[in-house]
Amino acid sequence: MPTGGTEPQPPRPQQTGLEPVGDGLLVIDKPAGWTSHDVVGRCRRLCATRRVGHAGTLDPMATGVLVLGVNRATKLLTFLVGADKAYSATIRLGVSTVTDDAEGEVTDTRDVSTLTREQIAEAVSGLTGVIQQVPSAVSAIKVGGKRSYARVRAGEDVELAARPVTVRRFDVLEARWSAGGDAATGGSGPAGGNGVLPHVDLDVVVEVSSGTYVRALARDLGAELGVGGHLTALRRTRVGDVDLASATTLEQLEADGAAAHLVPLAEAAAATFPVRHLSAQEATDLGHGKRLPAAVSGRPDPVAAIGPDGRLVAMLDETGEVARSHVVFPAP
Repeated sequence: MPTGGTEPQPPRPQQTGLEPVGDGLLVIDKPAGWTSHDVVGRCRRLCATRRVGHAGTLDPMATGVLVLGVNRATKLLTFLVGADKAYSATIRLGVSTVTDDAEGEVTDTRDVSTLTREQIAEAVSGLTGVIQQVPSAVSAIKVGGKRSYARVRAGEDVELAARPVTVRRFDVLEARWSAGGDAATGGSGPAGGNGVLPHVDLDVVVEVSSGTYVRALARDLGAELGVGGHLTALRRTRVGDVDLASATTLEQLEADGAAAHLVPLAEAAAATFPVRHLSAQEATDLGHGKRLPAAVSGRPDPVAAIGPDGRLVAMLDETGEVARSHVVFPAP
């Protein structure tokens, strides 16, 4: 986009008529049909600030936990992006799509009449643990400076490199065979009178490391079974320790005001990361850029350093003998 043009600018926060809120996290239950950017845009208006970001995109068809940072809490998002995530989802076997989910065009249908529950369980087991996953081509990964999904939509063939991800849990809660199927034996029977091949829908729960694509799991499960597969529903139930129990809808946010649902900066950090309580002198030293001895050396996770006044002073790296600051939060 040109930088010197006369593009219309978004309204300034004070034009919304809403009071600006402080620093903190908002946990939104994202509705279907909204992009993550749509949600950020709505919350910028409701919070009367442009400083709103999210800790991991959800596709428009997906619902569930979307963690937003407001004002200085956007600095916490770096640490939340890498957190494990949990989802409930529905995978359809027997149908492949160009996007590996229900939003894309169908590219292939296969007969699932000989598919059994035992075969499904074995294939699911093979996709659990540390695996090499090729992300969906219709993803936000950049290829040569351009988003992969943009290249696919422009008609390009995109091949992304496989990368290691960890699938800590992949459980099939229910398997449903389409009309005419034999759920008892696992066979779904021949094509119906309309000539449409039957399919199998799996309701699953997965817990995965950051960077794992659930729709790629659906695609790979279908490929392993030789019938193809795609994702028809996805709901994110947890990001790190933040789950749906603490989420609010956009309707609730609009009705109550953003401030009523904002988790203050220090409270959000303390609820999400290990905590180190500082003395007044330690808080001053960190604020001036000094390093402190690690309280517990070898801690792999970022540590929230809380001052005696309850303020979040810094996020610390205590992987070594000396604690160093990832980021410092000066007193407002």
